[in-house]
Amino acid sequence: MLRLRDFLARRGNPLQLETLTGDLGLDRPLPESEIASPGLALAGFTDRFAPDRLHVFGETEITYLGTLSPADRRRTLEAFFGFELPCIFVTKGQEVPPEMLELAGARAVPVLRSRLKTAEFYRTIKPIIEDAFAPRTTLHGSLADVYGVGLLFIGRSGIGKSECVLDLVERGHRLVADDVVQVTRRRSDVLIGQGHELAGHHMEIRGIGLVDIPALFGVRSVRQQKRIEVVVQLEDWETAKDADRSGLSRQETDILGVSVPRVVVALNPGKNITVISEVVAMMHLLRYSGVDVAAAFNERLIRRMKEQRGLREYLQNDYE
Repeated sequence: MLRLRDFLARRGNPLQLETLTGDLGLDRPLPESEIASPGLALAGFTDRFAPDRLHVFGETEITYLGTLSPADRRRTLEAFFGFELPCIFVTKGQEVPPEMLELAGARAVPVLRSRLKTAEFYRTIKPIIEDAFAPRTTLHGSLADVYGVGLLFIGRSGIGKSECVLDLVERGHRLVADDVVQVTRRRSDVLIGQGHELAGHHMEIRGIGLVDIPALFGVRSVRQQKRIEVVVQLEDWETAKDADRSGLSRQETDILGVSVPRVVVALNPGKNITVISEVVAMMHLLRYSGVDVAAAFNERLIRRMKEQRGLREYLQNDYE
């Protein structure tokens, strides 16, 4: 839930906001994530007007109101405030018509003013709004940055997810989150994972307890967030011994409506899961750059089989 008070309380006040209506409506939750300019509504065209959006009055809107006579300006603003409006932002530090503040106070609509130019205000507020309204979920697993690829390790409790990531950190890779991974969807197909703020970058290793990763391996061993690009599912050998061996059949899993490649790794004594994880990351980088090892091998095998069949047919028809 995002409130207007959250904008004012943000560290450094990136939007450079001040409230013109006091504490009026600052604690109400914002119903929409869209930001809009109400220019057409002020001009009288309200057929497609969406009142639930965050309305920004730039220099064009304020200048237009200034060109109206006092009676027309009041009539225009009364029609505008006749809708249920969540809030109004005024950019460029402009003076707000007194009728606007009067009607806003009467309808309990908060008005906030920013010193930013309109275009800069839009650029600054959009990522804040998108992050606040982004779909979220929490997963049980461990997230690591391996060669720049975000690997999310999942599996039953006690199978060795944390131990695998700890070994990766010891080999120079970075921990993002352990045990609890908070996932946020950005845009339509980007999943960002990060750890819980209370857990920090601690890991729970059975038999040892909590391990402070930055204290042991340095600040370069951790990062705050990472895009989830591959899910590595650790399974017991008895339940996953028939896992894919060629790499031709791609498996995927769905997280917040986004399909993510999934690799099932069967565990048995002596298997070096850390090296396998590094190979998974490198294979993803190869595939991302257009190199598909399994597909290329399969094509080469099929081509060789066709050549051999052609040679056999030639020899069968050779009677000399």
